[in-house]
Amino acid sequence: MLTTLKTLLLLRHGKSDWAADYAGDHERPLKGRGRRDAARVGRFLAAYGPPPDRCLTSTAVRARTTLRLAHEAGGWRAPVEETAELYHAYPETVLSVLARVDDSVGTLLVTGHEPTLSETVARLVGGGAVEMPTAALACIDLDVDRWAEVTWGSGALRWLVTPAALKEALAAEGKASGEGSRGGASGG
Repeated sequence: MLTTLKTLLLLRHGKSDWAADYAGDHERPLKGRGRRDAARVGRFLAAYGPPPDRCLTSTAVRARTTLRLAHEAGGWRAPVEETAELYHAYPETVLSVLARVDDSVGTLLVTGHEPTLSETVARLVGGGAVEMPTAALACIDLDVDRWAEVTWGSGALRWLVTPAALKEALAAEGKASGEGSRGGASGG
């Protein structure tokens, strides 16, 4: 049985706007859908946790904006740090960034890009194929005392949630609440 000592949350940036006017890839903004999905993921994490103690993000506009919107929607109190290392990063770079995180941080959220995040999740949990669509959030439990001890295969995937799944769940929840209130009004 895995005894969780550290929790890593990996958040892929929201859907970006390829048609927008921007200077280069680093400056590409989010689409409206990306903004809505980022807020939805933030509210999900606030409701179901674990909330982050600290957040790291790529310096790319789409990653920074995703994190800001999720952070605001979730009402998180975690400090945010931007790092250029997470832009065009390899999974080994993510591991290197994790190794420098202060060990007082129990839950860390990292916002970044593909294919880095899918590959990082797969390698942390010991293999397999993982897909991180835009604004997907993965929660990995790590059996380590210190962030510098994180190695490939040292984690267990607790969950991976996508904006589409959250939208469906909220719609189903709304239907269930509506049906319950109609049932109560009819006396039955």
